[in-house]
Amino acid sequence: MQINVLKSKIHRATIIEADLNYIGSITIDEDLMEAANLIENERVHIYDINNGERFDTYVIKGLRASGVIGINGAAARKVAVGDFVIIVSYAIMPFEEAKLFKPYIVFPDLNNKLNS
Repeated sequence: MQINVLKSKIHRATIIEADLNYIGSITIDEDLMEAANLIENERVHIYDINNGERFDTYVIKGLRASGVIGINGAAARKVAVGDFVIIVSYAIMPFEEAKLFKPYIVFPDLNNKLNS
C-alpha cells in the first residue's frame, strides 16, 4: 500500500509580494526551500491563514536570504501582501516507510528568515 504523507512544511510565512502579471507559481527564498527540503518546480499547497484560501501551484527559487515569499499569476488574487500562509508538499511512500518518515518543518520569523 502507498500512502500520501506530509513531506515539507513552511509554517506562517509572510507574503511579501503578489504579482498578478507573472506567469504563475510561488517564489520562495532559497534558504527556506533548502530548510524545508523543497525543490524548484515541486507542487505545493498554499493555505492562507488570514482569509482561508487554499490552492496549489509550483515552486520557483527565490533569491537566497531575501525573505521572498511571492504569489504569482492568477493566484495573486487569492492573497494579500502581509498575509500569513502555510506552504506544504506531500510525498507518496510505502505505508511502513511512512510510519518512520519525519517531515521537514520550518518556522520562519516575520521576515521569512530562519531562526538561528
